[in-house]
Amino acid sequence: MGNKIVNDVTELIGETPLIRLNKIVPEGCAEILGKLESFNPGGSIKDRPCLEMIQEAEAKGLLSKDSTIIEPTTGNTGIGLAMICAVRGYHCILTMPEDLSLERIYLLRFYGAEVILTPAKKGVQGSIEKAKEI
Repeated sequence: MGNKIVNDVTELIGETPLIRLNKIVPEGCAEILGKLESFNPGGSIKDRPCLEMIQEAEAKGLLSKDSTIIEPTTGNTGIGLAMICAVRGYHCILTMPEDLSLERIYLLRFYGAEVILTPAKKGVQGSIEKAKEI
């Protein structure tokens, strides 16, 4: 990882380290590596598909600076989208059940996302319905 200088945080997505898992198999049998996806800027593997979806939409001309991205989430995908939208300048609206952790809600808002909470009793389905309604 070192002292790499990047233009924005999205260039760090996927640049996660590998670690040898030395205790998984007997010595000399095989080399097993683990990829530390939690080292992505948003803290999870979900940063990768979020960036890929946005890059693909940009390449197809489906997004402009006034675009709004709407997504139901329970956390990690929303964090990845909110972070990338903040960097790219897109408005981000995320719907999520009201009983999820306050830390996630605060982090999403920190990235500039508009967070719309849906009734906990409706679960993820309620968030999906709200996103479609918007």
